[in-house]
Amino acid sequence: MADDSESKPRNVRLEDLASRAGVSISTVSRALNDSPAVNRRTKQAIWKLARELDYPFRRYMPTGPIGADATIAVVVPMPQARDAHIHDPFFFELLSGIGDAARERGCDLLISHTTPTSYDDLAYAMSTSRANGVIFIGQSSLHREFNRLAENEERFVVWGAELPEQDYCSVGSDNIQGGRRATSHLARLGRKRIVFLGDTIAPEAMQRYRGYLEAFERHGLDPDPALAVPAHFEVESAESAVQGLMEAGLEFDGIVAASDLIALGAVRALHKFGKTVPGDVSVVGYDNVPFSQYATPALTTVSQDVDKAGRILVSKILDSAGPTSRSERTATDLIVRQSCGA
Repeated sequence: MADDSESKPRNVRLEDLASRAGVSISTVSRALNDSPAVNRRTKQAIWKLARELDYPFRRYMPTGPIGADATIAVVVPMPQARDAHIHDPFFFELLSGIGDAARERGCDLLISHTTPTSYDDLAYAMSTSRANGVIFIGQSSLHREFNRLAENEERFVVWGAELPEQDYCSVGSDNIQGGRRATSHLARLGRKRIVFLGDTIAPEAMQRYRGYLEAFERHGLDPDPALAVPAHFEVESAESAVQGLMEAGLEFDGIVAASDLIALGAVRALHKFGKTVPGDVSVVGYDNVPFSQYATPALTTVSQDVDKAGRILVSKILDSAGPTSRSERTATDLIVRQSCGA
């Protein structure tokens, strides 16, 4: 059996890196110092080699606090829908779940300022990271790019929807189940003209909309395409969308919102038009963020288990075989409060 020291020297020198990379020592030195004189592709190759050989480089980059067993970085891609808004309260709930799980494992958590928008951005984020692995919050519009990244990179996992022909590992809640439960609850209350309010460009919102349609079929109701209304994951967008429905004279008696922020905006718009919630219109949100129980009326919502999600995400980085490990869905629960009437 070959000695490991032959393939992974204990005291790696610049000369060793240069020889393996097939470049000059000066090029290696410049690359490790992130010099603009070296192109990105060469830098990435040298950084990857340095990580593999445990060569210390870019010392100004944080590697985690003293005593941490490992380091995990969190990155939020852009540009679409929910992924663009770090101030979304659900982001902090999920981050809390990840942070608690990391602490239990003696692991440091780093929040990256990078916002990838392309494959090159994803690859650059991975190649420059000294963390044990990266958790991407949402795949945004980068599904194909993550598939490509998984061909050569094993140190990442994505929080988000599981999509067709997916080659990377993702962890997320059962969005179809959540949308179906929310809509079925309103149907059982006798609501027949139910709005779906959310931007279905986002993978999670699209799956919640699929659950909404499945509930219509189960209860023998005919969905009206005019009641599927786009709204971004923010209060003002939802308020404007519901205002448009009211001004158009469309009749509806229920709203299934793709997030609690969207639900809150819907309630505000309904109140402005003199509608009562839940008297005239029942409203169900999604996420069960902390403010939902203190809204007026208290918001019925779909809860995602962020604590379990955090444990799974951290485990995927520390214990699993990277993107080739199995994707997982967590269950959702309907939390019934005042905004739906029962």
